[in-house]
Amino acid sequence: MRGSVSNLYAIIVARHSMFPDYKKNGLRELPKPLVMFTSEHCHYSIKSAAMVTGLGTQNCVEVPADEKGRMIPAELERLVQKAISEGKHPYFVNCTSGTTVFGAFDPINELADICDKYNMWLHIDGAWGASILMSNKYRNPRFDGVTRARSISWNPHKLMTTHLQCSTIHFRERGLLRSCNSMHAEYLFQQDKHYDVKYDTGDKVIQCGRHNDIFKFWLQWRAHGTIGLERDIDHMMGIMEYQVDRFRSQPEKFYLIVPEPECTNVCFWYVPTRLRGMQHTKEREHLLGEVCSKLKQRMMEAGTLMIGYQPQGDIPNFFRSIISNPAVKRGDIDFMISELDRLGHDL
Repeated sequence: MRGSVSNLYAIIVARHSMFPDYKKNGLRELPKPLVMFTSEHCHYSIKSAAMVTGLGTQNCVEVPADEKGRMIPAELERLVQKAISEGKHPYFVNCTSGTTVFGAFDPINELADICDKYNMWLHIDGAWGASILMSNKYRNPRFDGVTRARSISWNPHKLMTTHLQCSTIHFRERGLLRSCNSMHAEYLFQQDKHYDVKYDTGDKVIQCGRHNDIFKFWLQWRAHGTIGLERDIDHMMGIMEYQVDRFRSQPEKFYLIVPEPECTNVCFWYVPTRLRGMQHTKEREHLLGEVCSKLKQRMMEAGTLMIGYQPQGDIPNFFRSIISNPAVKRGDIDFMISELDRLGHDL
């Protein structure tokens, strides 16, 4: 399954846990319209799942984030209370651990306190960032309180470099996934086989036929071991820190959008020569944003670099360098920095 489907499972299982008769009777089992909450920086699959499950995108409330891209708990509680006053039933909070652009980690413990207070399901979308759990050095404070979540999604095919595709969904309570999704199709999932049928996992999901994606990760874990996987995560995070330090040493050429990244996402502007003496204002940000598409064109024409760019909210286009390959070395970062300057200094 992809991370989008993993998040979808969390949303429907949470609903099933609170309203088990919904599976049989549908919408009429709901006493009030359900509403869910997620960061304004969340992955689009959360809103997509709200549409697919019938909640509607307007009932997937975006909670403001701080300057680092993390959901603001006080804003979440304010919006929960607002939904209650409107006659709605808050039931689900999506906590993003590793946002797509900034790589930010929402504060799990503070969100869990609010979920406990209002009886809501706490889900962690760790599709990107959950691999940090492999690292003793970096997992905290990013994952403080992770055991308080009732579900967590994780894509080993991202930061763990497992072959596409490999996405997982984990639930704290056993049996919920089967209870929610099982259709008891005995013509496919016979119960009188000669082996233990609990190993037939097909009836737990809504997809029926699908690849056994997790087998790829099992093989990888067997080959590298926990220590090897931790070493890879520590190395990639260290390369990210080296890149940030190199940018900080050349503030006239590079402007960090997030000065202290929480994951391997490094968001920055490259500053060409003509803009280096200019005061940093909204006008300068606009001009730096225009540089991105032109510099990306030069990268592609030269065939030496490929760095993505995008806007975020009211921030115009900026580059997002992602370290997701443990083979990347400091020398690669040095080359990237010098090549950006060679290709873009005269823009």
